[in-house]
Amino acid sequence: MAGHIQDRWYKTEPDTNGTPRRVKTNRHGTGMRYRARYIGPDGTEKSKSFPDRQKRLAETWLTQIAADMTRGQYVDPSAGKVTFQQFTAQWLADQTTDPGTISAMEYRFRLHAFPHIGSRSMSAFQPGHMRTWCRTLKDAGLAPSYQRIIFANVSAVFTAAVDDGIITRNPCRARSVKPPKPDPRKLRPWTHERVCAVRGALPGQYAALVDVGGGCGLRQGEMFGLAVDEVDFVNGVVHVVRQVKLIGSHLVFAPPKRGKLRDVPMADRVAHGLADHITRYPPAKITLPWKTPDGPPVTAPLVFYSRERKALNRNYVNPYLWKPALVAAGVIPERQPGARFAASREHGMHALRHYFASVLLDAGENIKALAEYLGHTDPGFTLRTYTHLMPNSQDRARKAIDSAFGSYRHAGGGEGGAPLAA
Repeated sequence: MAGHIQDRWYKTEPDTNGTPRRVKTNRHGTGMRYRARYIGPDGTEKSKSFPDRQKRLAETWLTQIAADMTRGQYVDPSAGKVTFQQFTAQWLADQTTDPGTISAMEYRFRLHAFPHIGSRSMSAFQPGHMRTWCRTLKDAGLAPSYQRIIFANVSAVFTAAVDDGIITRNPCRARSVKPPKPDPRKLRPWTHERVCAVRGALPGQYAALVDVGGGCGLRQGEMFGLAVDEVDFVNGVVHVVRQVKLIGSHLVFAPPKRGKLRDVPMADRVAHGLADHITRYPPAKITLPWKTPDGPPVTAPLVFYSRERKALNRNYVNPYLWKPALVAAGVIPERQPGARFAASREHGMHALRHYFASVLLDAGENIKALAEYLGHTDPGFTLRTYTHLMPNSQDRARKAIDSAFGSYRHAGGGEGGAPLAA
């Protein structure tokens, strides 16, 4: 057993003959009687108090401490007193990933984690607390995919706490804690008619965004960061090398998501639409910091920009340009006076990427090529997202027969109207 146990109610003193005897201390009968003490791996003394008649429990505790030290699983009991919010703040400060990702995580913690579990000590978490919190996320009406992202961020914090020796286990990984389930609904891409309707409803200066999104599959930030010298009209290619990101309240230039630069084929009609747009609205040289708000300045002749000749900000484009166009196209209902637009996550500008993917798959493009055009690092993700849009064998069979019989015409003379050679 590591350490020793101090009895606060009694002490040993020699009597007049020098014989040791137990005598009551000034604390006899008050407070915790036993104090279990040991020296931690860092060389400092640790202790825990136990009430009267629980000396055996104190001995068991010390024995467990010794066993944990031997196995290399020791956790300082006092370290877990830090709250979830305090530990998360330090965890975020230590991150070396993309600043935009860190900013997005901080936003999620602040809105959906700290108000519910932020003040609880790390060592005090039980699986039941996580089950209650997951239910809170669901009751808040958040999209299942968004719930899963928040849950993953919180679980990552607990995993870091386990690695740091703050806690012994991640409560998010308990068998009774079920991560938010993915949305079972299959993605339904827009029709060509809807794409055209939304394009027609956008102000002229921004209509060509639909051409780039639906015709080349660019993400919103990649559309905003597209420079004219990255559009190769001769070879029919768009070079995706940059995006406009919002970090806090600051706009910055940054590489595409996960740093994946790529070339996307540009159809003739998309090229004509872009050429007409550039003729009407010549590119504007925009300067933004690179990657971080305090990064070095970078200038690019952007194809799309605001009326003030500044880089486009999604916090302006989404509510003031995109959603009014969705209303005009009949995609979402009109906004009631004093209210916000109806939730339309599935009809954001990302819907143009889904339309692009659906068109290519319907034309027989393979998943690996589509993943490359979309900037996905894992073709498996592309397959899982769009597999239900791929033509199945029956569809291919019908098209093959239709193509083979294309040179025939139906005649009424044959039995059952059998096709006859022309």
